[in-house]
Amino acid sequence: MAGASGIGPITHFDTAKFDARIAGEVRDFSPENYMEKKETRRMERFAHFAVASARIALEDGAYTIPPEEAARVGVVIGVGMGGLPAIERTRDTLVQQGPSRVTPFFIPLVIPNMAAGHVSIQFGAKGPNLCTTTACAAGAHAIGEASRLIQQDHVDVILAGGAEATVSPLAVAGFDSMKALSRRNGEPQKASRPFERDRDGFVLAEGGAVLLLEELEHARRRGARIYAELIGYGLNGDAHHITTPAPNGEGAARCMRLTLDDAGIAPVQVDYINAHGTSTKYNDANETAAIKTVFGPHASSVAISSTKSMTGHLLGAAGAVEAVYSILTIVRGTIPPTVNYENPDPECDLDYVPNTPRQKDVRCVLSNSFGFGGTNACLLFKAFED
Repeated sequence: MAGASGIGPITHFDTAKFDARIAGEVRDFSPENYMEKKETRRMERFAHFAVASARIALEDGAYTIPPEEAARVGVVIGVGMGGLPAIERTRDTLVQQGPSRVTPFFIPLVIPNMAAGHVSIQFGAKGPNLCTTTACAAGAHAIGEASRLIQQDHVDVILAGGAEATVSPLAVAGFDSMKALSRRNGEPQKASRPFERDRDGFVLAEGGAVLLLEELEHARRRGARIYAELIGYGLNGDAHHITTPAPNGEGAARCMRLTLDDAGIAPVQVDYINAHGTSTKYNDANETAAIKTVFGPHASSVAISSTKSMTGHLLGAAGAVEAVYSILTIVRGTIPPTVNYENPDPECDLDYVPNTPRQKDVRCVLSNSFGFGGTNACLLFKAFED
């Protein structure tokens, strides 16, 4: 909300041979602050983020899962790439020391669903236990699917969100070989510049976020503090290309329309859009075109920003972290900016809340998440009115 970037040089590994050498790392993180030390050894970093975020959510929500409610409490965590760093480390062990030195924890360390699994085990949630692995839309899909499980009366409460920790040599090399990453290494805090003319790619990042979703009457009975209401969820596919968005954001536009229809509101009622806004050439231009298609004349007046300009791109966790920012925009009446917006791009000509946070009474927020493979998810949050 202060418009400060957290991007810096990569410290997780030696980047001397890499062209892209910056990332959004979670610094000064000690998993022992959130779980027993012996348990941390059985988890990879992405699962640490999931458990830590879930603990924070439960504490903030003043909710401890009662044994008699455990079967009505679920977990849905989105993860894009899971334990990729553990795969890299273990491959080295296999080659250098042989198969007998491969840890028996290898498989549980790397499979993406262990983020949800560990959250369930740590806090005693015995309801549905799911993992969405839909690339950069995984966190948003997790929250949306969780809301439907509540609507369908499978559960009363769900810990839903996303976690990712793949700032690793193979991930950086892979994304950079696609020409997807920014190489603005000398100015890391200025590297992520969504919708701006001189953008040269996204910045890889890591982290996690979990929301405590509750059925309304359950929340009322226990006197829960309600930040916002999730009123709309849409999902679809581009059916176009493995990495490039559909022309003019056709799939993204349909997904936004599905979300508005699910919520039963008109485009003009949306006050703010937390954009997917990756700082790549194709995403930003196509998302802009999609917003124009859906919002028509209102597109020029709705506030839009990409918090990835400050956090980088958290892949499978992005949609969950950005859901938190969307909700806090409603709560605080402050729209986070798109920083590093210096030179307008003629293809991106909407109001991106450039460089400075904006005070505004925000009642309704749309959050966009789009992933490789043409998978799309949108969430719509509204100020809660009892």
